[in-house]
Amino acid sequence: MDWIGWIKGCLQPTLVSILVNGSPTTKFNTQKGLRQDNPLAPFLFLMVVESLIGLIRQAMVANKFYGVKVGKDLMVSMLQFEDDTLMFGDVTLENMLCVKSALRCFELVSRLKVKFQ
Repeated sequence: MDWIGWIKGCLQPTLVSILVNGSPTTKFNTQKGLRQDNPLAPFLFLMVVESLIGLIRQAMVANKFYGVKVGKDLMVSMLQFEDDTLMFGDVTLENMLCVKSALRCFELVSRLKVKFQ
């Protein structure tokens, strides 16, 4: 079985039953998506977030987003660990609008909900 087959297998709806006061309910279909505590969830999330990294990289090449300079030659714009993403940049209106538009594009493409507040 290849990677695509494994990922599809994780995303297929399944029949589940839950316990209510110690008694199982009738089985019902789950919606698409990963089930809680699936070990592939962080990996798949990082694959999806790669598109957000690409958007920020493009903005930096187009001089629309400016990260934080670390040392002599290193520019840092994002750090990620599992499902946490930190963005670093100059405190400017242009940077803020660039990040917001990148997050909005990411939200539309990935169907993940971004909390802007």
